[in-house]
Amino acid sequence: MVFKLRFNRVLLSLCSTTALCSAVYAQDLPDQNEGAARTNFGKVDNQKNVSVSVRSRTGEDNIVVNAHLEQARAALQPATGATTYRFSRQNIEANPGGDNAPLTSLLIQAPGVALDSYGQIHVRGDHNEVQFRLDGVALPEGTSVFGQALMTRFAHDLSLTTGALPSEYGFLQAGVIDITTKNGFADAGGNISMYGGARDYFQPSVQYGGHAGKWDWFATADFVHNRVGIENPEPTFNALHDLTNQYHFLGHARYTLDADTRISLTAGVSNAEYQLPNNPGQQRQFADPSFLNSSLSQKVYGSVDSAALNEHQKEITDFGILSLQKELGRLSVQSSIVTRYSSLRYTPDPLGDLVYNGIAQNAARGVFSTGNQTDATWRVAPKHTIRFGYQFYVERNTSKTDSSVYPQSGEDADGNPVYSDTPINIHSGTGRTGWMYGLYAQDEWRVLHNLTINYGLRFDGVDEYTHAKQVSPRLNIVYQPWKGAALHAGYSRYFTPPPFELVGGSSLLPFANTSAAPGTFLNDTPRAERDHYFDAGISQTLLPGWHASFDAYVKLAKNMIDEGQFGSPVLLSVFNYRRGQVHGYEFTTDYTHGPFSVYGNFSWSRAMGKDIVSAQWNFSPDDLAYIQNRWIHLDHDQRWTASAGGSYTAFNHSMHPLRMSASMVYGSGLRADGAVPNGASVPQYATFNLSFVQSFENLFHSRFFKTTQLRLDVTNLFDRTYLLRDGSGIGVGAPQYGLRRTILTGIEQRF
Repeated sequence: MVFKLRFNRVLLSLCSTTALCSAVYAQDLPDQNEGAARTNFGKVDNQKNVSVSVRSRTGEDNIVVNAHLEQARAALQPATGATTYRFSRQNIEANPGGDNAPLTSLLIQAPGVALDSYGQIHVRGDHNEVQFRLDGVALPEGTSVFGQALMTRFAHDLSLTTGALPSEYGFLQAGVIDITTKNGFADAGGNISMYGGARDYFQPSVQYGGHAGKWDWFATADFVHNRVGIENPEPTFNALHDLTNQYHFLGHARYTLDADTRISLTAGVSNAEYQLPNNPGQQRQFADPSFLNSSLSQKVYGSVDSAALNEHQKEITDFGILSLQKELGRLSVQSSIVTRYSSLRYTPDPLGDLVYNGIAQNAARGVFSTGNQTDATWRVAPKHTIRFGYQFYVERNTSKTDSSVYPQSGEDADGNPVYSDTPINIHSGTGRTGWMYGLYAQDEWRVLHNLTINYGLRFDGVDEYTHAKQVSPRLNIVYQPWKGAALHAGYSRYFTPPPFELVGGSSLLPFANTSAAPGTFLNDTPRAERDHYFDAGISQTLLPGWHASFDAYVKLAKNMIDEGQFGSPVLLSVFNYRRGQVHGYEFTTDYTHGPFSVYGNFSWSRAMGKDIVSAQWNFSPDDLAYIQNRWIHLDHDQRWTASAGGSYTAFNHSMHPLRMSASMVYGSGLRADGAVPNGASVPQYATFNLSFVQSFENLFHSRFFKTTQLRLDVTNLFDRTYLLRDGSGIGVGAPQYGLRRTILTGIEQRF
């Protein structure tokens, strides 16, 4: 996006004088056939940071060795034929909030990414089928709903890859977010930051990186306290009961045994507690409408106010990655052991949830995943690069609930149920161990100097709540017809297992004849999604510093996976549409000249589903009957999405540069119920953000203190009141409004 071409020019000038950099660029030349030119700039950008370190620390051989190994690792997982949008370290810092901003605030600047409530994003019309990778290693899914276990602060740079993916990418394929973690070479030194402002916002952070001998290391941690943990269910400036406390940590250590061998360990922790915001003036929401006029309703209603509920949710995520990287002549290998534990616990308001929902449920979910990912690249011939590898994960899923409900004591003269005024408790606990696996092989064939074909196969399987397997062919063709242009077209067969941690295994029968009885007891097990995915596009350098690209895609799905929030605990549940269709197009452009950069993009998307065939008990019988034979919009279908931004650095060559940046996000609105399920949409909106960062080099004239930064960030500059959700729609539990104008300031001291 912003800054890419400028960085590329810097690197090319270095390559003219640095043997290492020249070798790196020569190796990268085959990858220029990838779908978007900016993908190549992104790859070279990664190497640029290391190359600068080489020039500034001459005599330290391990820096050169790590530069070589970084390039080898990046070559293990190219995205030939796919579309990649890269955010450099400078892009991250120019985004309002910088490292302090949530990761989603950065990702929604990419085309095809729509913002939802609870910090969720939707890529190209899919719900949550987004894969996160750290240094190329995929993390298993977790249970987090509100929290983001991976913080922007962890990233040196990151990329979002979409489209018809090559065969090395499996399981979650709507988008692949690959975070290159900070390390002791590119991010040596430390800093301490204090950031905060409106709504009790307080975020201190610290980070430090360095290297000595064959070791390099990096660690960062922060604490977040504010009163905007979850979106406000009302259009008011401040929410009721919305406090959050969170802390996050990432540690990274690497040991370089020799010029071709490196061992690395990455570990992270995220712990977040949330108050669920209250929505005053709510009506009682019993599953059975007859309860509204019952004597029990009149007795208990008025004993609690929806503005005074006290609901809480806690989310924990821990992960670790141990990797071995080895170069064996023409063969490059990286093998990683991955472990992740994720848990979620919801605590209700004991009486309030009963009155408004007919059930007060303590709910806890946890999933422990461990496995191995191995990727290899074999440069078998000048025109052929073979890549192969595998992934497998063993997972243990547990779920426990303690539910307080009113039992049905009889029926009135009209046949309506009558409930006892003494609640009963229903306990449920389930657990299951399962596994999923995938292997792949592919050949990147440079047919001509300007034509590349990447073809391969992938075999995936899952044995958890569902049991399925599939062989998936992949094909991508990239052609460069003239200077500065790249055309690409691809087809991918996808196989997506349902999220293990979101599939419920408990029985519904204990809730029969209670205030929490579902409208139907039909509860088929969620199934694996199977897709045909087509993608094509073109990218072009229009003028020096100015790039543009266009991309179009179609997905035809069987057993399309979707997720929703049903009931009072904010736990997502998974279900399937028997058939699904998603199609759309994207346009993006960026321009850079010296200290000035701008970018802009927009996308159009349409996502439809038909016939719900799993977890049917979450839906009303009327909705199930309507959807069975009719196409409906998916709840996260947003027709138009756009973003834009720019940055300018004044006094660029002085000791006190001032960076000014701005960003904009537009959405035509997610879906809401109309005359039919998901038949309408919430109103369109646009928000604008500003950022000012004043830097002072060596302000204190000390060898210990380096750059000092003062920053001012304004979110939602014009204080726009806008809806993300209105509380209606398939799988939508409550209304959520976007954040009102928020002014935050900070100071950072580097050393």
